Amino acid sequence: MELPDNIYRIKSYLVDNEFPEEIEAAVILGSGLGDFSTTIDEPFSIPYNQIPEFPHTSVQGHSGELFTGTAGGHNIIAFSGRFHHYEGYPLSKTVLPVHLAKAFNAKKLIVSNAAGAINTSFKVGDLMVIDDVFRVFHKVAPAPDQPFRYNLGPVADKVRTIAASIGLEVQRGTYLFAKGPSYESKAEIRAFRVMGADVVGMSTAPELIEASRLELPAAAISLVTNMAAGVLNQKLDHSEVKAAAESRREDFAKLVNELIDKL
Repeated sequence: MELPDNIYRIKSYLVDNEFPEEIEAAVILGSGLGDFSTTIDEPFSIPYNQIPEFPHTSVQGHSGELFTGTAGGHNIIAFSGRFHHYEGYPLSKTVLPVHLAKAFNAKKLIVSNAAGAINTSFKVGDLMVIDDVFRVFHKVAPAPDQPFRYNLGPVADKVRTIAASIGLEVQRGTYLFAKGPSYESKAEIRAFRVMGADVVGMSTAPELIEASRLELPAAAISLVTNMAAGVLNQKLDHSEVKAAAESRREDFAKLVNELIDKL
């Protein structure tokens, strides 16, 4: 499947600036999860604003750097920050990390995000493997050139097995994509729960669906950083993201490194 022309120009620039020709895995780091980059061996990074034709990120908790290096001896790239539709970017731009991963011949894509829990059995700090996405009638990816299906279940099974092998307990469930940037209302959260959603966030679904279209195996992990509106009687605050991410920083990094090696 063809990629946009600018993706190859971006790759050429990166290869000319110390990035490898091919990688084992690409990692997209969600809000508060950028500390994973500190675990990369022999790291090298370029700020997004120095990469030609690259979008910028303006969201708190996203440093806006593209890293390369190794993890367990494997060449990887890691996006410390993503591009959200609510920032004004078209969906074709929000999936740029997926396109770039494909251009680098990645064998796998690992996507992470900060999410609010809709499922009342979840708690802040939980890691949840995404086994399906809910779109709430929004278009979430550029129109494909042909029909396709996506199925996250088999990869989610592998992720849970790998997590168990290193002693990590992870939840599993459905991620609901909301365009944002405002948090959802209490009424919306009640409706989403009835419809079967477990967590809600403002990213990830477009990336997973585009990865599926490109036949790029993808695993996705949500870090529950807050309970969604109406689950608890308290105000939602973005500072919760940082605190929750810090509490699971080591576990998240350990899991991602195992997925790079074994998925």
